[in-house]
Amino acid sequence: MSKKPTSTQTDGANTLWGGRFAGGPAEIMARINASIGFDKRLYEQDIAGSKAHCEMLVKQGIVGEEDGAQILGGLDTILDEITAGKFAFSEALEDIHMNIEARLAELIGPAAGRLHTARSRNDQVATDFRLWVRDAADHLEAGLRDLQRALLTRADEHAASVMPGFTHLQSAQPVTFGHHLLAYVEMFGRDRGRYIDARARMNESPLGAAALAGTSFPIDRELTAHTLGFARPMRNSLDAVSDRDFALEFLGSCAITATHLSRLAEEIVFWSSAQFGFIALTDEFSTGSSIMPQKRNPDAAELIRAKTGRVTGAFAALLMVMKGLPLAYSKDMQEDKEQVFDAADTMNLSIAAMTGMIRTMIVKEDAMLAAAGKGYSTATDLADWLVRELNIPFRQAHHITGEVVKRAEAKSVMLEQLSLADLQAVEPRITDAARAILSVQASVASRSSFGGTAPDRVRAAIATAKKEIG
Repeated sequence: MSKKPTSTQTDGANTLWGGRFAGGPAEIMARINASIGFDKRLYEQDIAGSKAHCEMLVKQGIVGEEDGAQILGGLDTILDEITAGKFAFSEALEDIHMNIEARLAELIGPAAGRLHTARSRNDQVATDFRLWVRDAADHLEAGLRDLQRALLTRADEHAASVMPGFTHLQSAQPVTFGHHLLAYVEMFGRDRGRYIDARARMNESPLGAAALAGTSFPIDRELTAHTLGFARPMRNSLDAVSDRDFALEFLGSCAITATHLSRLAEEIVFWSSAQFGFIALTDEFSTGSSIMPQKRNPDAAELIRAKTGRVTGAFAALLMVMKGLPLAYSKDMQEDKEQVFDAADTMNLSIAAMTGMIRTMIVKEDAMLAAAGKGYSTATDLADWLVRELNIPFRQAHHITGEVVKRAEAKSVMLEQLSLADLQAVEPRITDAARAILSVQASVASRSSFGGTAPDRVRAAIATAKKEIG
């Protein structure tokens, strides 16, 4: 049976500060000071850090084996209680660290007090938070890999499906839908690289830095770092407890990923509209209207687009928290976690929703092909032909092609529908061979430079990406 808490475990702020404070805080102070409402998410990391610290204390002879065994057993019990939803979190105990410590004292008595030897809440929270962000970075990186795989599957299906390519949202040159999707494979690949890089930099242990200056106890920081999967302990105790670069870098990476997701979401909104008609979203990822029965709204894409604001806002908010803080720890840094937690949740949801939309969307190849020929998108092909076959300087070829486009506009036809006589009226040396390169299919097939949209290049790029992503 668990023991009842002692009076110092139940009388508000006196719990934490011992004999220094005679009275408790004002009610509003207790509310602004408490973080248990959000930092309870760190319970697994806090218990893991405490177990590693306890094992090290025992190994170093700082805590006896019997007390160490009791502490470890108690921590396992607490982990089971929290996992099962049976743990009663108390706002009076401020944070996850003190909630767990108080419960440990209930379970095993005075031996619980030995656990905090040679550490502070400052290095404790820094360790917990790094462990959590490290896990979050791993999870987002894995989610992006799944999204890349979904994009590659659809790109493979549509390596030769012609669509309009745009600049300024105006028809520019035809590309393939597969090539277009591969652009996002590249973007999300860079995003994955940022999480991997950030993880490598954050993978250092603050544990053992104590409050700010280290400790006089003969601790083994290499041991605790190794136990928790860190590459090494942090080299400076002041930096260890005051650094939040890892959280900022994580949020910065999230903001860039959210921006990439938003760009793709924006295109899905366009593509699924009646005006474009390039794709259709399934019932799983669209909604209807309360008044207009014909509507199929791309709400999942719109929400992904909107959530970019809250992720970018989280990054800006934490930058503002950290910008004026002197070394080492200040209570301002309690404001780091909600931003990171919310951004990670938002990103996980957005990536999963985007992956679902990509896997299930219906691609309308005929509509894409019809749109690809509009806007005289093969004009550059004619200019290139003039340079290549007639040795005309590109600027002159550009001018000639502009005159040809003007003629097509006057006749309300596409470039490939102009007669040879129409072309020769602008430039007499043009031959019938020029007309053969003016179709969108011929244009796409000709773009065979590395990284280009020719179907064979697209298929080769897909094969390479599949090998790299796994």
